[in-house]
Formats: sequence, C-alpha cells, structure tokens
Amino acid sequence: MAEISWLSWSESVYAPGMPLKSLDHVTICCADLAKSRAFYAQVLGMTDEDRPGFAFPGAWLYVNGHPVVHLIGGRANAVPDTTGNFDHVAFDATDLAAMRAALTKAGIPFDEAKVPGRPLHQVFLHDPDGVKVELNFRGETS
Repeated sequence: MAEISWLSWSESVYAPGMPLKSLDHVTICCADLAKSRAFYAQVLGMTDEDRPGFAFPGAWLYVNGHPVVHLIGGRANAVPDTTGNFDHVAFDATDLAAMRAALTKAGIPFDEAKVPGRPLHQVFLHDPDGVKVELNFRGETS
C-alpha cells in the first residue's frame, strides 16, 4: 500500500459537511457463484435481486431493500491481495436461537462469543470462499 507522505496522523483531512453515512456494501470474488449465492440467500436470509448488466458474472444480495453483498463469479484468487488486513464482514442479525439451529442443520461450523460489558452476542462463520462473516445479535444472550 502506498504511503501518504503528506499526511501525518496528527492532521485530519475531514471537513464538516462530508460525513460518511454508513457502510454501503462489500464485494466478494467467489470461485463458485451459485454456491455463494445460495449461502448468502439460503443461510443468511438475504434476497437475491436486481443487478446491473455488467459484462462479468455476479449477483447482488439485498438486506432491507439495499444490496449489501456484491458477488463476482469466477474470480476467486484471481485478484492480488489488495485489501490489506481485511479480516471479516459483520451484519446485524436477529433470532440467535433460530440462526444456531439453521447453521447446525446445514452442517455449517460456527463459533460464538459474548462481548464483555455489552449486550452483544456474536456468531462467526465462513462463506464458501473462506470469507469470515460475523453476525451480531444485540440484546440476545445464550
């Protein structure tokens, strides 16, 4: 990654009026587009909806009417590691018991953690291409 020599950590380039609103989406290069579509739709409950007619295979998976996961088919490992230390993608979720049951039924391994001092329970799993997915259940325990 190129170093920004003109910017020191004591300086800020942020100016009022240019705030970020939210994380818009993540793009995942996947080896098997059908398998990844099924994971995000059938395991996590996203809807597989409209996607622009790009000249390459892919899919957009939606949550509450917004395309939050963009899949690009047939390109796993084709792109050099350009995302640095990216570790995982996290989603707000509901119904911890139902998610546990669904993952167990599907034979998808997962780990769980409680966040100390917060009413937050986390479930960690991996998609078909090894991307770590974190599900956050606020106010739900055990």
